[in-house]
Amino acid sequence: MIRLTLEQIALIVDGSLKHGAAATASVNGRVQIDSRSVQPGDLFIAIKGDMFDGHDFVASALGSGAAGVISARDVDVPHIRVDDTVRALGLLARGVVTRLPELTVVALTGSSGKTSTKDLLAQMLPELGPTVAPQGSFNNETGLPLTALTVDQDTRFLVAEMGARGVGHIRYLCGITPPKIGLVLNVGSAHVGEFGSREAIARAKGELVEALTEDGVAILNEDDDFVRAMRSRTKAKVLTFGRAQSADVRVTDVVMSAQGKPSFTVTMGDQTARLELPLVGEHHVSNAAAVVAVGVALGSSVSAVAQVLSRVQTLSRWRMEVSTSPSNVTVINDAYNANPESVQAALRALMVLAGSNSTEFSATRRSFAVLGQMRELGESSHAAHEEIGRLTVELGVEQVVVVGAAAAAIADARSAAGMSEGTRLVDSPQDAVEILSALLRSEDVVLVKASRAVGLEAVAAGILELST
Repeated sequence: MIRLTLEQIALIVDGSLKHGAAATASVNGRVQIDSRSVQPGDLFIAIKGDMFDGHDFVASALGSGAAGVISARDVDVPHIRVDDTVRALGLLARGVVTRLPELTVVALTGSSGKTSTKDLLAQMLPELGPTVAPQGSFNNETGLPLTALTVDQDTRFLVAEMGARGVGHIRYLCGITPPKIGLVLNVGSAHVGEFGSREAIARAKGELVEALTEDGVAILNEDDDFVRAMRSRTKAKVLTFGRAQSADVRVTDVVMSAQGKPSFTVTMGDQTARLELPLVGEHHVSNAAAVVAVGVALGSSVSAVAQVLSRVQTLSRWRMEVSTSPSNVTVINDAYNANPESVQAALRALMVLAGSNSTEFSATRRSFAVLGQMRELGESSHAAHEEIGRLTVELGVEQVVVVGAAAAAIADARSAAGMSEGTRLVDSPQDAVEILSALLRSEDVVLVKASRAVGLEAVAAGILELST
């Protein structure tokens, strides 16, 4: 964070200095909400969470050398008193961002693909200038400002990933980090149980382009009807991407390798480049096209962005991570989260790696999918899980292990299609590992996919530990 005194911080967060907090004391470190991470010179903000209350650890933070504390209640140590520490965190981030006129905020949202696209931006933007991007999925009212507070005078680009659990959330986040570039990837069914409909999701996601000023750029997915319609909701210039012929940044000639990695041609005007993306899954094509559009909006060329994307890596764990066990079983660990669209994309990637439409693998390469609940789908949950079950049959997935009764509709749909022998319903990730240990053999390919709370990363880890 840029250096600020406690007096300056108090003014920014609408707080007051209490219990002898020194107005001229300087914060020259990072902003922390976990007292265990505090280093000398840091600022500790006491936030009350579901499991812990940061106010209980104020003394510990000061003992670790914190230069200051922000608290929502009186504590017997020097501190800045505010009414709401989460709000104070956001106000402080906004205060820092507005003090850096050379900083460009590149914000993105979407029902799926946000974190993967954020990781691509985190590797492309440093070619244009010093960049700060969030670790993992820091995309809410605490994660986004914590990321923003790591910028300094040298930072030129801040990647702001924005999630939403309701209407107004993205508007709030845009108030913390006002975007110059606003990217909307898609409007799917993730969180439809909370929003009620895709139309409501679109209203929430579109708050990002509404926040753009006339000198900004809205980057929209031309292949998504809901996103394309957001053109009318912004004053900014609009740049589209996608496979549609009308897209400004257009994708054509997509080819999948036997390793599940896509190559494609990307074109804008008279600029054309062939891009071989070193990531598994055809769904990354749209994400990469979006990043090309961001690069072009910032003055780069299509070929320059394509060159960077040709050497990117997966930065966030449990997202299409492909590993091989000692027994030569390929594991696709995509266990971080799940919604109908992302599960469909992962299943298609599984079948590519298993040799579907490929001559490079023998016909004996078997496909397994370990699937669990897709949460927050509301009344559509049962039908969505049934649809996934039917898709596994349509794609030819040989063996499916369903973890948890909440996802039983996947198994039911497979059984109804005559695939009972290749379908198992188990209670826990440990049960899934036990079954797979008896079924798997060399050359098999296994996809692991569910919402984060199901904990299927334990299945991926268990398979990778199997030695025979």
